[in-house]
Amino acid sequence: QVQLLGSGGGSVQTGGSLRLSCVVSGNTKSRNNIGWFRQAPEKERVWVATILTGRAKTYSADSVKGRITISEDNAKKTVYLQMNNLKPEDTDMYYCAAAWDGNWFDWGQGTQVTVGS
Repeated sequence: QVQLLGSGGGSVQTGGSLRLSCVVSGNTKSRNNIGWFRQAPEKERVWVATILTGRAKTYSADSVKGRITISEDNAKKTVYLQMNNLKPEDTDMYYCAAAWDGNWFDWGQGTQVTVGS
C-alpha cells in the first residue's frame, strides 16, 4: 500500500499553466504505475496520464496530448503533471493514483483545477 499526496491545483486563465505534484510514500515497490485522473461532480473519473515508474515510459489521453507532460523525480518520490495551454474544459478535480500493472489500488486526495475563460 502507498499513500499519495496531491497538490498544485489552482485558478488560472485560459492559456495558463499549472504543475500538479503527487508525493508518494509507503511501500512504493508494490506499485509500478502512477497516474492522474480527473473528475467532475457526479461524473466518473476520467484517466488523464500514466507514468511507468522507474522506466520513464508515459501515456496520456488524446484530449490532453501535446498540452501535458507527466514526469517523475525519484529522489523526491514525486510525480508531476505539467499542464500547459489550459482550457475551460480542463476544469475539474484532479487525483493522482498508484497501480500495479494498470490495476489502480491507491488514491490521493483531489486538487482542484479551475480555468477561467
